[in-house]
Amino acid sequence: MLYVVITFLALSIILYFLLGGADFGAGIIELFTSQKNRGRTRKALYRAIGPVWEANHMWLIIAIVILFVGFPVMYTTMSVYLHIPLLIMLLGIIARGTAFVFRHYDAVKDEMQWLYNRIFVYSSFITPLFLGVLAGSLISGRINPDADSFAGAYIAGWLHPFSFAVGFFTVALCGFLAAIYLIGEANNAEDRRRFIIKARHMLIAAWLLGGLVFLTARLEAIPLQEWVFGNVPGLTAVILASLSLILLWYLLLRGKTQVLRVLAGFQVCMILFAVSYAHFPDFIIMQGGLTLSLFEHYSAPAIRGLGWALLLGSVLILPFLFYLFYSFQKKEE
Repeated sequence: MLYVVITFLALSIILYFLLGGADFGAGIIELFTSQKNRGRTRKALYRAIGPVWEANHMWLIIAIVILFVGFPVMYTTMSVYLHIPLLIMLLGIIARGTAFVFRHYDAVKDEMQWLYNRIFVYSSFITPLFLGVLAGSLISGRINPDADSFAGAYIAGWLHPFSFAVGFFTVALCGFLAAIYLIGEANNAEDRRRFIIKARHMLIAAWLLGGLVFLTARLEAIPLQEWVFGNVPGLTAVILASLSLILLWYLLLRGKTQVLRVLAGFQVCMILFAVSYAHFPDFIIMQGGLTLSLFEHYSAPAIRGLGWALLLGSVLILPFLFYLFYSFQKKEE
């Protein structure tokens, strides 16, 4: 059952990035859209994030529950030593969701819409930023369980260039995913052209910030380059991601949008795989070479029940989730 639980954990993280990341990216695209085009962009993003808006945080909740029940040592380590970026990320999720509801469903359209719009776009930027900071901190080797000061225990583990480089790279990836998804929701050629340009810009930003991630990793002696290029599976994932990127770029230049979403999702999956494969099953890497492994630091009494609960829950929930996607994607007549 341990492998079942780990599989569900990996899938929930991937799906949260692909769906929740595109959700956040919609706000990022709006943030970097001119004032005259923001109204039209909002209408497109409402259509695009409608299905995932109802369900995207389910994947985050599943990941948290799996860690809390099945891997309590990892959950405790994250909650204690990285509680500041975790709190900022959660506050961003709450602020963004609240602003979205009030600006989209408010019965009275008044000057408060300005405030709701600002909260929505800025929290859409801040949330994936600190999600990336959190992810970078987990593998940075900077968490110090023996720290004897507040700064050493709760600040130094995440406040460093590598984690923020990962954070900004995450923002760019979310914006890229959202732009790709929005292309398919455009109702006219002009909007489609605007979203294609946004996708190109976000793709360029992701490449530049990806380079910054490798640079900061080298400066901080984090073996990221070895993790990604030092093994056959990781190198294969990079090659596949690069080939799909070339194809995606070609399709963007030609204005063809049929398989863009699949290619974008595939690239993100390959990036996550390439970074994670070499240090799997180590989920958290701390100072002094200490690691928390998915194969060692789990709660044996809880894993069996958790595995069956996840299997049963997927049978009961996934069909209705697919129907939700289908319902939202039906074109209005």
